[in-house]
Amino acid sequence: MGAGRSFAVSEMESPPMRAAVLPTIPSMLEVTEVQIDTPGPREVLVRTVAAGLCHSDLHFMEGKYLCGTPTVPGHEAAGVVEAVGSDVTHVRPGDHVIGCLSIFCGHCQFCLSGRPVLCTRQGLERDPEEMSRLSWRGGEPLHQFLRLSAFAEMMLVHENTLVKIRDDMPLDRAALIGCAVTTGLGAVFNTAKVPPGSTVAVIGCGGVGLNSVQGAVIAGAGRVIAVDTNPWKLELAREFGATDLVDASAGDPVEQIIDMTDGGVEFAFEAIGLKTTAEQAFAMLQKGGTATIIGMIPEGQKIELPGSEFLDEKRIQGSNMGSNRFRVDMPRYVDLYLGGRLKLDELVSRRIALEEINEGFEAMRRGEVARSVIAF
Repeated sequence: MGAGRSFAVSEMESPPMRAAVLPTIPSMLEVTEVQIDTPGPREVLVRTVAAGLCHSDLHFMEGKYLCGTPTVPGHEAAGVVEAVGSDVTHVRPGDHVIGCLSIFCGHCQFCLSGRPVLCTRQGLERDPEEMSRLSWRGGEPLHQFLRLSAFAEMMLVHENTLVKIRDDMPLDRAALIGCAVTTGLGAVFNTAKVPPGSTVAVIGCGGVGLNSVQGAVIAGAGRVIAVDTNPWKLELAREFGATDLVDASAGDPVEQIIDMTDGGVEFAFEAIGLKTTAEQAFAMLQKGGTATIIGMIPEGQKIELPGSEFLDEKRIQGSNMGSNRFRVDMPRYVDLYLGGRLKLDELVSRRIALEEINEGFEAMRRGEVARSVIAF
């Protein structure tokens, strides 16, 4: 994929572009023309080459999580730098980049203690009196979704949302590293730190769950059990390296796993975002096991766990975007893919146009895809 045209900031005008707008919550997306501003001192204009449809976007579209509207959703994307602001040092025009919602400030207590995924993210957006990065309908400001707004032909972002990658990495697959891959692999590598020989169960075999499956395989887990109700997704999990498959529609998955492992697994990963499956992840642990909740449980929902089982030193923990340090992690995942050790081609179920985005989310609701990718 070519680098495309690049512009000096002084030569640029605010170009109109096509984007998918979420006007209210809940609602369908409206593909329309919007305006994007020119880069400020630490901002970068990126030509979006590919963007993945993530279940997290759907959570916001359906009102399970709230955000400001109207907005341009999307947060899993890769592209080519078109222009940079005067103080940008990390990238330059022509660079291939992946965007990540785990933007970091570099100076808060979390950044300085090595946990940038928990950054307080102060000072990374434009001041209220400045022009909005995105606007539509004659100048009405658009909220920038997770500081990215990737369902658009261009993204205008702070440079700390981007990581430069190798030019030989296909950008339609690089986009998946922006969320699904980093979240699934990172939960295994960074959050749970699964050691070789471990027994692992992954509940939910969508884009994130499949990456947890292959993350456990790469980490050297001795047994990787995939759990889902969809036979097609279970077979896909086998392709990604699962050693055992559990059909959750054929009986209690906890009982099935405890029976096949003679007491439970050492590590369980919940990659759906449901109260029931989060509780199941904890219940299928052996003594001393750890459950990691990756999925986004809807706001306001609580999970219930038997308190006495904590005497068995079982643990439950959350994982935010795979506890990533994305400027370190993502180039490594690119190397794993180009070295033949990370499956990304198999993750892409459909390539669609921006105008097909609502149909893409409907396919996601029906469980027909691992990942749909918009090709711009």
